[in-house]
Amino acid sequence: MDTEKRVKILELAYAGALVDSVRWLKNEGILEKVTEQKKKEQFALGKQQAERFGIQKPEEVFLKLSEIFNCASWEILNREEGFTAESKVCTLCALAKKMGTDSPCRVYCLNPMEGMIKGIDPAKEFNVEETLWDGEKCSIEVK
Repeated sequence: MDTEKRVKILELAYAGALVDSVRWLKNEGILEKVTEQKKKEQFALGKQQAERFGIQKPEEVFLKLSEIFNCASWEILNREEGFTAESKVCTLCALAKKMGTDSPCRVYCLNPMEGMIKGIDPAKEFNVEETLWDGEKCSIEVK
């Protein structure tokens, strides 16, 4: 098996494992509680997590995570004040919908990204305008 195919299988297996954990957390009635507890951790460790991934600027949170995990394909749209990150595809969201479970967006994507951005610059605002879970795209405004 060539490396590219092997990596694609690993990416899908990882996304599948995350979706399966959302299903189990929801079935046990603890998804919301775990999401909130993990959010506190993700915000407390956001700066260190960004450093681990070699992220130095807020825009890089979206771009480097796309490059590393190949889950969502983010595009950065510069605005007068800050930027908007948009993605029209997300493997995690698509798998969760296919498996009929709850949204994985906050626990595994949005909260970790917000934590890293606030770790880099605590003054940044992170506004979720739309997600693929409920809409046509993920759209995050950072200013």
